[in-house]
Amino acid sequence: MEPEELKSLREAVRNSPENIALRKYFSKQLIKLQKFEEAELELKEVLKLSQTDIEAKLDLCEVFRKQEKNSAALVLIESINTDGNFPAKGWILYARVLLQNKQIEDAEDAYQKALIINPALEDIALEKEIKDSKKGNISNEPQKIKLGAEDEGDFSDPDIEKPQAGFEQVGGMEKIKSEISKKIIYPLKHPEIYQAYGKKTGGGILMYGPPGCGKTHLARATAGEINASFISVGINDILDLYLGQSERNLHAIFEKARRLNPGVLFFDEVDALGASRSDMRQSAGRQLINQFLSELDGVEYSNEGVLILAATNAPWHLDSAFRRPGRFDRIIFIPPPDEEARKVILDIHLKNKPVEKIDFAKIAKATHRYSGADLKAIVDIAIESKLDESMEQGRPVPITTKDLMKAANQHKSTTTEWFETAKNYALFANESGLYDEIIQYLKIKK
Repeated sequence: MEPEELKSLREAVRNSPENIALRKYFSKQLIKLQKFEEAELELKEVLKLSQTDIEAKLDLCEVFRKQEKNSAALVLIESINTDGNFPAKGWILYARVLLQNKQIEDAEDAYQKALIINPALEDIALEKEIKDSKKGNISNEPQKIKLGAEDEGDFSDPDIEKPQAGFEQVGGMEKIKSEISKKIIYPLKHPEIYQAYGKKTGGGILMYGPPGCGKTHLARATAGEINASFISVGINDILDLYLGQSERNLHAIFEKARRLNPGVLFFDEVDALGASRSDMRQSAGRQLINQFLSELDGVEYSNEGVLILAATNAPWHLDSAFRRPGRFDRIIFIPPPDEEARKVILDIHLKNKPVEKIDFAKIAKATHRYSGADLKAIVDIAIESKLDESMEQGRPVPITTKDLMKAANQHKSTTTEWFETAKNYALFANESGLYDEIIQYLKIKK
């Protein structure tokens, strides 16, 4: 039988859904009654309304711990623990989460930090549990965490995904998929061979090329190919107005990836985070780059099993230090899809749509240097051209090859401007040979 107070609170929340204080109080009552699943949903609603509410985040972490969602609890509390103002009770909770994950030494360290801040938080039961665990009854090795379906999507900034599609769903790009396989996939599938040569799993690949050519899609497919969790990082997930917070945000994201093992960490528009330091006037930007380089090096924190992919449309703006061995030491040019890939992409975009027999070869031949996004635009234009006719006839009118060819004439390739810029860098700023693939693609004779 549910207490009347809880019924009243539930009704009050229903009538005043944006009252943060009320929802937090309601969630605490749910926790007291061990209604953890409902409390989890309630706290997530609170965090939608107030994303920086540390008290709500700590309560949600406790709810995850009570439900034994260790991966969720660890990632969440470590995303909070990037600020010097982390509360003492947060360290107590962190100690409990670490202990539950059998990271006993780390749990003891977190507990001691809590007592330094506030000795009144001494917890005899927690101390005993840590001491008993250290006696050898419980392994000191942390558990290998694998995100279950119930853990995925619990976080934002950035989201943790589990892509299902692999390389089979990527049209063309055989050379590029081969490069990624050598760097990322084979070391995970055949670790004993790589270990024999002293090669670690993990590392970084930088993908560059014109926009809309599938860099993000390829990164997700890489995660799907090895059944790894995928974290996509944009500049809004990192950059912050407050001094030093951007570096903390970056560190927190790397820590999430280290917990996933294996996990794919993907930085989109990485040039916005790692622009050349020589072009910067403010020290804050340089400090962020230094933090980024430190995280990539994995000196203080191991990056074993962390697979780092990054994409940029402007590699010439990226600080050269990112290209040193051990960082983004494999740099891959992602050109517009070739003719065969264009057929596949068009076929995918026309699936389950009313069409006559389409001459994909003819359209592919007429769309040289069109990006994947350009091809989608062509299909959209062709569909729009049929809508009026379909409304008049009262039935879907099939799309024809002629419609698609007409759309291709209306929508010109968006990669042209990019190649004009890239050509200049390839010809006049290519001392390291970084842009040789652009020269080969454009068939420029030196």
